[in-house]
Amino acid sequence: MTRLDDQTAFSLVSGLWKGERAPLLAACVIRGTNFRGDGLLDFSDAVDLDVESRYLEERRLHDEDIIIERSGGGPKQAVGRVALFTRPDARIYFTSNFTTAIRVIDRARFDPRYVALFLHACYLAGATESLQRATTGIRNLDWQEYLQFEIPEIDLSEQRVLSRLLDGVRTSLLAEERQVVLASDIKRAAMTTLFTRGLRGEEQKESEIGLVPESWNVVNFSEVREWLQYGTSIHCTLEKKRYPVLRIPNVEPGRVNGLQLKYCDLPDEEARKYLLQDGDLLFIRTNGVLERLGSCAVYSGIPSTALFASYLIRARLKPNVDSRYVAYFYASVLGTSLVAGRATPAADGKYNLNTGTIDSLPLPVPPSVDEQREIVGILEALDRMIDLHEQKRAVLDELFKSLLHKLLTATIRVDQLSALGVPSTREPEAAA
Repeated sequence: MTRLDDQTAFSLVSGLWKGERAPLLAACVIRGTNFRGDGLLDFSDAVDLDVESRYLEERRLHDEDIIIERSGGGPKQAVGRVALFTRPDARIYFTSNFTTAIRVIDRARFDPRYVALFLHACYLAGATESLQRATTGIRNLDWQEYLQFEIPEIDLSEQRVLSRLLDGVRTSLLAEERQVVLASDIKRAAMTTLFTRGLRGEEQKESEIGLVPESWNVVNFSEVREWLQYGTSIHCTLEKKRYPVLRIPNVEPGRVNGLQLKYCDLPDEEARKYLLQDGDLLFIRTNGVLERLGSCAVYSGIPSTALFASYLIRARLKPNVDSRYVAYFYASVLGTSLVAGRATPAADGKYNLNTGTIDSLPLPVPPSVDEQREIVGILEALDRMIDLHEQKRAVLDELFKSLLHKLLTATIRVDQLSALGVPSTREPEAAA
């Protein structure tokens, strides 16, 4: 085991901030906001600053420097995040004065990627939580204590194998994240096209909400619903009782999720007033995030015998309108903007809708339920694509964290990977 303060193995590179003494040079500075949380950096908002030239050789970042967050964090995020630096372009990079970089100087003993992964594993395991010191509302890392962390000095070739294996899993994970973003962008663009052009290749006409197909009507929501209703204000608990009660966290654009359910007991006669049926729409009627206001989900029988809470409004639609079509429209960029434009700000900083506001919302309606359902079919296919990539991302994330913990704590070693069905990635031995 080798401690981080062992100067034969590691050196420290201090951060800096905007320079005051000339001569100055243009550089990028890595801050806490650039930490992704997965051991890598996001350079999208790296700050361009003029820094003092005298620090150029001493403090500029080198590839495979390991940046440690020394100040920051929060109630749900301990300070001490780790990120491996790999220069994304030809610019000069420094790290800020809220961070410090650890540089591996004895590369015959340590692979920098292995050290970075080990320190990231320590962070995920909560090793920095006891090292947080709060001053003036900022969480600081007890740096002297942190430097006493010890890195296992295993065979260098094994370090490299572990690094390649974990980097491969993480690369696949990042690829799935990009696929989720791409599929979401495709869905967003498809919604814009479908709700303004339809599927029949019709000419468009002007309406109060912009261009729509010639045969479509733009109506108020009141014309497509049978009735609206506020939910129950009965106190709910996590303890399982007779009726699950859907709340704001259960409403996603277009669908209900069964996560974080709460429950209540009500007399049957009272419960029947709030009992949901297949196809009911649930609108969020109050929220601090304007984009969430008016989000509506279609109840499809899961969880069964569910009621809905008072921060939601239930809409029962007429038979000639597909509730899934309506939910998708109000989740589109156009639909969200229409809802936001009618929201009422409250004194507590939230935004509210009421039944009258919902009734006045415009809705473009194709003349046939068939076209509505065809549009729904396309968007549901895109949702399935997004869900697939989300599931693969979640599996890879769990795999990465599990392997990170097991491999870097020697619970499993490289020679045992074949027993788990993992192909051998040991570096070939040098020719004699």
